[in-house]
Formats: sequence, structure tokens, C-alpha cells
Amino acid sequence: MPAPAAAPGGGVRPSPPTPYVLDAPTVKWVFVFLFLASAVYVHLRGKVRHRLGRQLLDHSTFMAPINVLMYACSRVPTSPFIEPDRHFPELEPLRARWREIREEALHLRELQHIKAADGYNDVGFNSFFRRGWKRFYLKWYDEAHPSAAELCPRTTELLRQIPAVKAAMFAELPPGGELRPHRDPFAGSLRLHLGLDTPNDDACFIDVDGQRYSWRDGEWTMFDETYIHWAQNASQANRIILFCDIERPMRFAWARGINRFVAKHFIAAGASPNMEGDKTGGINRLFKYFYALRLKAKGLRERNKTLYYALKYALVLAAVAFVIWL
Repeated sequence: MPAPAAAPGGGVRPSPPTPYVLDAPTVKWVFVFLFLASAVYVHLRGKVRHRLGRQLLDHSTFMAPINVLMYACSRVPTSPFIEPDRHFPELEPLRARWREIREEALHLRELQHIKAADGYNDVGFNSFFRRGWKRFYLKWYDEAHPSAAELCPRTTELLRQIPAVKAAMFAELPPGGELRPHRDPFAGSLRLHLGLDTPNDDACFIDVDGQRYSWRDGEWTMFDETYIHWAQNASQANRIILFCDIERPMRFAWARGINRFVAKHFIAAGASPNMEGDKTGGINRLFKYFYALRLKAKGLRERNKTLYYALKYALVLAAVAFVIWL
């Protein structure tokens, strides 16, 4: 072992401090702590919350770490509603040309192309169809759907000129239709609604974290879809809007890169077709098989609710224990 180096003046120079290296178990517990802290933050964020039992298994719990990163690095406010005029001036052509967009939307409605999915190939919105909601995709984290480019050439060309628009569709909510309270999974985007053919009535509204907005023709709103939100059309008229996902601006280039990576490789896999010839993403190609399992689980719940919930939470606890054991 070499002798300690001599310091100026004849003393012994102290050895440099040994760097502290985290061992594998410590790193694991750091990640567990960060995951739990993120999940608690997401649950407590906002005024409206899911009951604890639902929150434990909600997708927002499992997406919490990446979503908290999106909130922390966001260049725009993380409030329930955001002012599109102020923060996204590049979107103004959509509002300026809303009548042209409405014309194509109404033509689609006459052709009955704004509709529920033809099968189990729209995992993101499958639960909405049961309560009257319908859609026609214009684009989904990619180029325009071929059917949209053919049937809505002006709208798809307008969207193509605005790179911040990652996804867009015409969304219909008929009289009596509703969407139950929910959070969307990923905080890398913000939701824009532009009224096209609406009841212009306060009985037709969306509620985001306890704040209500009623759609009006030619007017728009933007909100953070990872807050709990729900919608209802208690009027006697139909509602059609332009529904867009707008990329959340980030303060740092590396955060923007993470956002775009998740969008490109995971969110884009949720692409759903309007008709034959449109792309179906990988997640939706698998969804019909998972839905078959879900139907079996729902059947068990109807026959024996106690056994259903016992198995459900046992599987969750087993998964958590496995992660901790790793």
C-alpha cells in the first residue's frame, strides 16, 4: 500500500474522501419512494379526487412518475383551465376558420361517419361509447387518417400546418349523453375543445376539477385532461366539437424529448381506425383479447363480488410485493 503523500511543510496530506455509492437495495427503495410520492401527489392534486379504492388501480397512479415530471417541467400553467389565446397563438387559425371546419363535420354526421368504434379497437375511448359519445378521427399522433384526408381535406390540411396539434377528432355528444368522471393517462398534452355545432346551452357542459365550461359555437377552451373531468349533455340538442391534443410546451429540451418519446412510442400505439384502410395501433390490435378477459372478470363480479375484489386486490398486492422483492 503506498505511503500517504507528503503535504507542503512536511505534514501528511489527507487521503481524498471515498465517494459514496448507492447499493442496489437502496436504489430500489429510492425508486419505490419516488413512485409512491408521485402517486400521492397525483391523488391530492386538484379539488376533486377519486375515492381511494379507485385511485389505487387507476391508470393515473401507474403514470404518476412521468406525469409529475411533465408538470414540473411545464412551460405553461398547470391549472385546470389554460388560456389558449395567450399560450398558443399558433392555434388561432382553427378558431378563425371554425365555420369551414364545422361544414366538414356536419357533412360527416350526415354520412353517419361520426360514430362509435366498429369493434373493440379503441381502448382509449371504449367506455365512452356506452353513454352516447361518438368520434371521427382526423389524426392520432401521426399523419392524418386516410379517411379523414379524403373526407375532410380542408380540416386535415389546416391541422397539418400546426405541428403542436398531435391528435384531433370530431367528437359528438347527443342529448342525454354523458362521460363519467375520469383522468386521461398522460400529461404530455393539453386538451383543446372548439365548439362547432353545440346547443349553446349551459345544460351541455364539461366539468374540470369542479369548474364548469359550457360549449358555444365558434368558442374554445383548453384544459389539463389529467385533472378529473366529466361531461354531460342535458339539453335537447346535439353537440359536435373539434377535439385536439396539443403538445405541452416544456422548459427544457430533455423534458421535451421525453414527452415526444412517450407520445411516439406509447400514445401513438392507441391509434384507432374510422374505416377500413386506416391504421390500427399495436395497443388496439391487442385490446380485443384483453377485453375478452375483462368480460370474464365482470362476469365473476356479478356472480360473486366478494371473491372478485379479493382476487383483484390479491393480484395487486402480489405485483407490488414482486417489484419490492426485485
